[in-house]
Amino acid sequence: MTLPDPVTLAIPAFILFIAIEVIVGRFLPKKSNYEMRDSAASLTMGFGNFAIGMINFGLIASVANWVYQFRLFEMGYHWYAFVVIFFFEDLCYYLFHRWSHEHRIWWAAHINHHSSQYYNLSTALRQTWTGGLVGTWVPWLLLSLLGFPTPLIVFFKGISLVYQFWIHTEAVHKMWRPFEYIFNTPSHHRVHHAINPKYLDANYAGVLIIWDRMFGSFIPEDETEPCRYGIVKQIASFNPFVIALHEWVGIANDVRHAKSVKAAFMHIFGPPGWSDDGSRLTSKMIKERENSRLLNLTEKVETP
Repeated sequence: MTLPDPVTLAIPAFILFIAIEVIVGRFLPKKSNYEMRDSAASLTMGFGNFAIGMINFGLIASVANWVYQFRLFEMGYHWYAFVVIFFFEDLCYYLFHRWSHEHRIWWAAHINHHSSQYYNLSTALRQTWTGGLVGTWVPWLLLSLLGFPTPLIVFFKGISLVYQFWIHTEAVHKMWRPFEYIFNTPSHHRVHHAINPKYLDANYAGVLIIWDRMFGSFIPEDETEPCRYGIVKQIASFNPFVIALHEWVGIANDVRHAKSVKAAFMHIFGPPGWSDDGSRLTSKMIKERENSRLLNLTEKVETP
């Protein structure tokens, strides 16, 4: 069965809506904040991701087809397969996304998407150049094992990516409450991109926010604490090659100076920010320090 590529079909719409958001920003700057060099870097990253993806597609599809030989079920292209894969594909995305924040080797491939200090529709296009090389596509092999044909998996991965484009905006405040409860929205995804300590490592959803609610990673947007964007240690560069590769350079340097095999292993597979001497902070440590600070402030206020 031949299925269209949702991402390719959506590219003209991506460009159109980015242009509209730029115009909105001229009149309502609080709803749309663009920096042209930053947006140009995001667009370049997007085109690079598309080109590299075309190169990697053959290998990844071959692996998926090989796993499909050992499928547990015969899902085919029946109507129910389209319903079931919608949920399972989204769960695979959640797992990939969460692991990409919890393990540095995948974070190195994903960090570029978080590197912009601006949050707008062009940020959605700031995609990885190295994810395919380090196997960030592996979680989706579960779908092949369950019996979903490769073209169907590719189609729903595309649907997910297209959906996630529109949630990269500050122009939309809150959606209808039942929609906010079930689906990923701009409000939920702003939290995911924020570097405020209380927001770190939350809301990994693709299309459905239900996985975050189920697995304890959901944090609502707090209107009293506006989101600040970027990464904990900002790179301050609009060079696409720096954006794409700076964390890999950091890993190489850390491994080269590691004092033990364990330390080298942790610099690659441990959480981002891990250091054997504690000189750097992981997201968990940052959150714990912030909670301790707030607790101390509360105790001081309550002390007569």
